[in-house]
Amino acid sequence: MRGELTARIDREGFAILPEAVSSAAIDALLAAIATLPPGTEPRRRGGTRDLFESVPEVRELARSGAMREAAEAVLGPGCFAVRALLFDKTPEANWKVIWHQDLTIAVRERRTAEGFGPWSEKAGIPHVQPPVVFLEWMVAVRLHLDDCGAENGPVRVLPGSHLAGRLGPEEIAAWRERTPPIECLVPRGGLLVMRPLLLHASSPATVPAHRRVLHLEYAAESLPDGLEWHERW
Repeated sequence: MRGELTARIDREGFAILPEAVSSAAIDALLAAIATLPPGTEPRRRGGTRDLFESVPEVRELARSGAMREAAEAVLGPGCFAVRALLFDKTPEANWKVIWHQDLTIAVRERRTAEGFGPWSEKAGIPHVQPPVVFLEWMVAVRLHLDDCGAENGPVRVLPGSHLAGRLGPEEIAAWRERTPPIECLVPRGGLLVMRPLLLHASSPATVPAHRRVLHLEYAAESLPDGLEWHERW
Protein backbone atom coordinates (compact mmCIF):
# COMPACT_ATOMS: atom_id res chain seq x y z
CA MET A 1 0.00 0.00 0.00
CA ARG A 2 2.76 2.41 0.97
CA GLY A 3 4.38 2.88 -2.44
CA GLU A 4 1.12 3.17 -4.36
CA LEU A 5 -0.45 5.51 -1.80
CA THR A 6 2.62 7.73 -1.66
CA ALA A 7 2.82 7.98 -5.45
CA ARG A 8 -0.85 8.86 -5.85
CA ILE A 9 -0.82 11.51 -3.14
CA ASP A 10 2.38 13.01 -4.54
CA ARG A 11 0.69 13.22 -7.94
CA GLU A 12 -2.97 14.00 -7.16
CA GLY A 13 -2.95 15.19 -3.55
CA PHE A 14 -5.45 12.64 -2.26
CA ALA A 15 -6.39 8.97 -2.11
CA ILE A 16 -9.35 6.92 -0.88
CA LEU A 17 -8.77 3.74 1.11
CA PRO A 18 -12.05 1.81 1.51
CA GLU A 19 -12.62 -0.68 4.34
CA ALA A 20 -9.60 0.53 6.30
CA VAL A 21 -11.07 0.48 9.83
CA SER A 22 -13.29 -2.26 11.23
CA SER A 23 -16.95 -1.77 12.05
CA ALA A 24 -16.23 -2.78 15.65
CA ALA A 25 -13.63 -0.01 16.02
CA ILE A 26 -16.05 2.54 14.60
CA ASP A 27 -18.82 1.36 16.95
CA ALA A 28 -16.44 1.77 19.91
CA LEU A 29 -15.49 5.26 18.74
CA LEU A 30 -19.10 6.34 18.31
CA ALA A 31 -19.96 4.98 21.76
CA ALA A 32 -17.11 7.02 23.25
CA ILE A 33 -18.16 10.15 21.39
CA ALA A 34 -21.71 9.71 22.70
CA THR A 35 -20.39 10.21 26.24
CA LEU A 36 -19.01 13.69 25.50
CA PRO A 37 -20.55 16.44 27.67
CA PRO A 38 -23.60 18.28 26.29
CA GLY A 39 -22.66 21.08 23.92
CA THR A 40 -19.61 19.36 22.46
CA GLU A 41 -21.43 17.51 19.68
CA PRO A 42 -20.28 18.47 16.16
CA ARG A 43 -23.34 20.51 15.31
CA ARG A 44 -21.63 23.53 13.85
CA ARG A 45 -19.33 24.04 10.93
CA GLY A 46 -16.22 24.08 13.13
CA GLY A 47 -16.85 20.58 14.42
CA THR A 48 -15.75 19.24 17.78
CA ARG A 49 -12.18 19.98 18.90
CA ASP A 50 -9.75 18.65 21.52
CA LEU A 51 -10.81 15.06 20.89
CA PHE A 52 -7.36 13.76 21.83
CA GLU A 53 -7.95 14.83 25.42
CA SER A 54 -11.59 13.82 25.73
CA VAL A 55 -11.74 10.57 23.73
CA PRO A 56 -8.96 8.00 24.38
CA GLU A 57 -10.11 5.95 21.39
CA VAL A 58 -9.11 8.85 19.12
CA ARG A 59 -5.57 8.78 20.52
CA GLU A 60 -5.41 5.03 19.85
CA LEU A 61 -6.56 5.48 16.25
CA ALA A 62 -4.00 8.25 15.74
CA ARG A 63 -1.09 6.20 17.11
CA SER A 64 -1.68 2.82 15.49
CA GLY A 65 -3.68 1.04 12.81
CA ALA A 66 -4.82 2.18 9.40
CA MET A 67 -4.89 5.93 10.06
CA ARG A 68 -1.34 5.95 11.37
CA GLU A 69 -0.16 3.70 8.53
CA ALA A 70 -1.66 6.04 5.94
CA ALA A 71 0.07 9.05 7.50
CA GLU A 72 3.40 7.22 7.66
CA ALA A 73 3.10 6.23 4.01
CA VAL A 74 3.08 9.93 3.12
CA LEU A 75 5.23 11.54 5.82
CA GLY A 76 7.46 8.73 7.10
CA PRO A 77 7.67 6.94 10.48
CA GLY A 78 8.62 10.08 12.40
CA CYS A 79 5.26 11.80 11.86
CA PHE A 80 2.88 12.67 14.69
CA ALA A 81 -0.78 13.68 15.02
CA VAL A 82 -1.37 17.37 15.75
CA ARG A 83 -5.13 17.88 15.58
CA ALA A 84 -8.35 15.87 15.79
CA LEU A 85 -11.75 17.19 14.65
CA LEU A 86 -15.15 15.59 14.35
CA PHE A 87 -17.56 16.77 11.65
CA ASP A 88 -21.18 15.79 11.11
CA LYS A 89 -23.56 16.99 8.42
CA THR A 90 -27.17 16.74 9.63
CA PRO A 91 -30.39 18.57 8.70
CA GLU A 92 -29.58 20.99 11.56
CA ALA A 93 -25.98 21.54 10.42
CA ASN A 94 -25.94 21.04 6.67
CA TRP A 95 -23.33 23.49 5.53
CA LYS A 96 -21.69 24.36 2.25
CA VAL A 97 -17.91 24.74 2.01
CA ILE A 98 -16.50 26.85 -0.83
CA TRP A 99 -13.30 25.93 -2.68
CA HIS A 100 -10.35 26.48 -0.38
CA GLN A 101 -7.06 25.14 0.98
CA ASP A 102 -6.47 24.29 4.65
CA LEU A 103 -3.95 26.98 5.55
CA THR A 104 -4.01 27.23 9.35
CA ILE A 105 -2.49 25.14 12.13
CA ALA A 106 -3.33 25.01 15.85
CA VAL A 107 -0.58 25.97 18.32
CA ARG A 108 -0.22 26.13 22.12
CA GLU A 109 0.33 29.88 22.35
CA ARG A 110 0.91 32.88 20.15
CA ARG A 111 4.56 33.76 19.52
CA THR A 112 6.35 35.93 16.99
CA ALA A 113 7.92 33.77 14.29
CA GLU A 114 9.13 34.75 10.83
CA GLY A 115 6.63 33.92 8.11
CA PHE A 116 3.82 32.95 10.50
CA GLY A 117 0.57 34.91 10.20
CA PRO A 118 -2.13 36.06 10.17
CA TRP A 119 -3.34 34.79 13.54
CA SER A 120 -6.84 33.78 14.62
CA GLU A 121 -8.58 31.95 17.45
CA LYS A 122 -11.00 29.02 17.24
CA ALA A 123 -12.69 27.61 20.34
CA GLY A 124 -10.09 29.42 22.45
CA ILE A 125 -7.16 27.81 20.60
CA PRO A 126 -4.58 30.01 18.78
CA HIS A 127 -4.38 29.31 15.05
CA VAL A 128 -1.91 30.69 12.53
CA GLN A 129 -1.03 30.40 8.87
CA PRO A 130 2.52 28.98 8.65
CA PRO A 131 4.92 29.21 5.72
CA VAL A 132 3.87 26.86 2.92
CA VAL A 133 6.72 24.45 3.62
CA PHE A 134 5.12 23.41 6.92
CA LEU A 135 1.84 22.62 5.16
CA GLU A 136 3.77 20.55 2.63
CA TRP A 137 5.02 18.43 5.55
CA MET A 138 1.44 17.63 6.65
CA VAL A 139 -1.36 15.28 5.66
CA ALA A 140 -4.98 14.88 6.78
CA VAL A 141 -6.47 11.43 7.30
CA ARG A 142 -10.27 11.41 7.45
CA LEU A 143 -12.10 8.35 8.79
CA HIS A 144 -15.71 8.08 7.66
CA LEU A 145 -18.01 6.88 10.42
CA ASP A 146 -20.98 6.68 8.03
CA ASP A 147 -21.32 5.88 4.35
CA CYS A 148 -20.77 9.00 2.26
CA GLY A 149 -22.39 8.93 -1.16
CA ALA A 150 -23.14 11.66 -3.66
CA GLU A 151 -26.27 12.65 -1.70
CA ASN A 152 -24.35 13.23 1.56
CA GLY A 153 -22.43 16.36 0.58
CA PRO A 154 -19.08 14.63 -0.04
CA VAL A 155 -15.77 16.41 -0.28
CA ARG A 156 -14.87 17.41 -3.84
CA VAL A 157 -11.25 17.93 -4.85
CA LEU A 158 -9.22 19.38 -7.72
CA PRO A 159 -6.42 16.84 -8.32
CA GLY A 160 -2.90 18.24 -8.49
CA SER A 161 -3.74 21.64 -7.00
CA HIS A 162 -1.66 20.87 -3.89
CA LEU A 163 1.47 21.30 -6.02
CA ALA A 164 0.78 24.97 -6.74
CA GLY A 165 1.49 26.40 -3.28
CA ARG A 166 -0.79 28.89 -1.53
CA LEU A 167 -3.40 30.12 -4.02
CA GLY A 168 -5.23 33.42 -4.25
CA PRO A 169 -8.84 33.90 -5.42
CA GLU A 170 -7.93 34.35 -9.10
CA GLU A 171 -5.71 31.28 -9.09
CA ILE A 172 -8.44 29.23 -7.41
CA ALA A 173 -10.88 30.37 -10.10
CA ALA A 174 -8.42 29.34 -12.81
CA TRP A 175 -8.01 25.88 -11.28
CA ARG A 176 -11.78 25.47 -11.17
CA GLU A 177 -12.09 26.39 -14.85
CA ARG A 178 -9.51 23.93 -16.13
CA THR A 179 -9.73 20.99 -13.69
CA PRO A 180 -12.76 18.68 -13.41
CA PRO A 181 -13.62 18.11 -9.74
CA ILE A 182 -13.72 14.61 -8.25
CA GLU A 183 -16.27 13.60 -5.61
CA CYS A 184 -14.72 11.61 -2.77
CA LEU A 185 -17.30 8.91 -2.12
CA VAL A 186 -16.15 6.94 0.91
CA PRO A 187 -17.86 3.99 2.63
CA ARG A 188 -18.16 3.60 6.40
CA GLY A 189 -14.73 2.59 7.68
CA GLY A 190 -12.94 4.09 4.68
CA LEU A 191 -10.25 6.75 4.72
CA LEU A 192 -9.79 9.89 2.67
CA VAL A 193 -6.13 10.91 2.78
CA MET A 194 -5.38 14.40 1.49
CA ARG A 195 -2.80 17.15 1.51
CA PRO A 196 -3.81 20.42 3.23
CA LEU A 197 -2.97 22.50 0.14
CA LEU A 198 -5.32 20.46 -2.09
CA LEU A 199 -8.25 22.59 -3.24
CA HIS A 200 -11.44 21.09 -1.87
CA ALA A 201 -15.09 21.98 -1.27
CA SER A 202 -18.41 20.35 -0.41
CA SER A 203 -22.09 20.98 -1.04
CA PRO A 204 -24.95 20.63 1.42
CA ALA A 205 -26.29 17.10 1.73
CA THR A 206 -29.49 16.39 -0.18
CA VAL A 207 -30.53 13.50 2.08
CA PRO A 208 -31.03 14.11 5.82
CA ALA A 209 -28.63 11.67 7.41
CA HIS A 210 -25.43 11.65 9.46
CA ARG A 211 -22.15 12.17 7.63
CA ARG A 212 -19.76 11.84 10.55
CA VAL A 213 -16.04 12.15 9.85
CA LEU A 214 -13.08 11.93 12.22
CA HIS A 215 -10.45 14.28 10.80
CA LEU A 216 -6.86 13.78 11.99
CA GLU A 217 -3.96 15.97 10.91
CA TYR A 218 -0.38 14.70 10.97
CA ALA A 219 2.87 16.64 10.69
CA ALA A 220 6.47 15.63 10.20
CA GLU A 221 8.38 18.62 11.58
CA SER A 222 8.58 20.65 14.79
CA LEU A 223 7.80 24.38 14.67
CA PRO A 224 10.48 27.11 14.97
CA ASP A 225 11.06 30.02 17.37
CA GLY A 226 9.39 28.47 20.41
CA LEU A 227 6.11 27.70 18.65
CA GLU A 228 4.59 24.35 19.59
CA TRP A 229 1.83 22.29 18.01
CA HIS A 230 -1.35 22.48 20.09
CA GLU A 231 -1.36 18.66 20.23
CA ARG A 232 1.34 16.11 19.55
CA TRP A 233 0.51 12.39 19.70
